[in-house]
Amino acid sequence: MHNLDITNGVASFVSAREDAWHAMGEVLPDSFTAEEALKYGKLGGWNLRKTALFTEVDGKKILTPDMYAVVRNNPVVKGQRDVLGVVGNKYTIIQNEDLATLLNALVDESGAHFETAGAIDGGRKVFITMKLPGNIKIGGVDRVDNYIAIMTSHDGTTSTQIMVTPIRIVCQNTLNMAFNGAKHAGVFRVRHTVGAHKIMLQQAREALDFTFDFIEDFQADAEKLINTTMTQLQFEEIIHEAFGAPADAPLGTLTRTENKLDTMMNLYADANTQEGIRGTAWAGLNALTEWYDHFSHVRGAGVNTGTEEVLRSRRALLDPSFKNQALKMMMELV
Repeated sequence: MHNLDITNGVASFVSAREDAWHAMGEVLPDSFTAEEALKYGKLGGWNLRKTALFTEVDGKKILTPDMYAVVRNNPVVKGQRDVLGVVGNKYTIIQNEDLATLLNALVDESGAHFETAGAIDGGRKVFITMKLPGNIKIGGVDRVDNYIAIMTSHDGTTSTQIMVTPIRIVCQNTLNMAFNGAKHAGVFRVRHTVGAHKIMLQQAREALDFTFDFIEDFQADAEKLINTTMTQLQFEEIIHEAFGAPADAPLGTLTRTENKLDTMMNLYADANTQEGIRGTAWAGLNALTEWYDHFSHVRGAGVNTGTEEVLRSRRALLDPSFKNQALKMMMELV
């Protein structure tokens, strides 16, 4: 399972890169436009709307007050209608076309280009990512690209989120952390309420402005880390203190903890993803983020919730708490 929205074998996904979703969806030869994102990602023409909900009592249908179903036109099967979720009276629909229009404005202002777009969870969640122009090289050797991602839900479970996301190319670590002491990791949220469309554009522009400050702070802290020496013994002591289990913990806990620490240690000491930066606090940070993004256990993976890989990728993007902790630990060495 990959958790993409699929109807009759057709996936709602498009990418301008090599397909990472098990050969599903469309892979275009280059970056694409908002209109192409809607077309090839099967995100256009959903006509999302709220419809009244009824319940049946003693054989009679009764209107459920202030509760509505969010319904879409299926993008593959003509005439099929899909219920995506149940929402309240104040919930405001945000069409996929609204997201594309919003990001088109950012393309014009920043020079960014679209890279991926798609839907997951049966169409309940939609995402679009854009790559900002250029890249940075930490210490002159370690390339990091910068992205803006937008995700929204159509089932009332999450707000619309606009995120600034640096990605370390060699291992695809998502470096969305609160660099330079920022209170958050560049995440802007817009609730699905009246005025959401106007606020969303304002927030997107704020996110774009914030991006350049974030990248500057990110690079400044990263340069400090790559210029700070850290031995394998130091790294081992740090992770044991932060993530080790008490000596009297149950045997199963001790075993799982030891396996986790061994993986972290191997990523720092031996993984080829640390070539060129090994022996630095920057390598320590990336060993921990690589473990979190690609090796850590994810609760809730299963038939009804999607694969572990999909859930881990969502968490890597949306929950920076572990990475903020890792950053704090490494910055204490500077």
